[in-house]
Amino acid sequence: MLRFPDGIKIRVNGLDEILADLYSEGRQPNKENAEEILDRLEAKKNYIPSSHNARKEYAYVLLKEYRKYVKDRADNKW
Repeated sequence: MLRFPDGIKIRVNGLDEILADLYSEGRQPNKENAEEILDRLEAKKNYIPSSHNARKEYAYVLLKEYRKYVKDRADNKW
């Protein structure tokens, strides 16, 4: 579930799988990979608005989620 800065929550299909795939591919949390997450979510039939501002907001939230995912994995390493 994604939480946007205005408090709106949106359920997305396949996000955990996508984040795990990117992590296993060694991809860093950056703007380019936020766009990659958007593309992969769309490929899984998630609706992502086409407006530039909406995509930018989604990318921001997804990048935040991916940074958290990477940090959580790094904190759990032996």
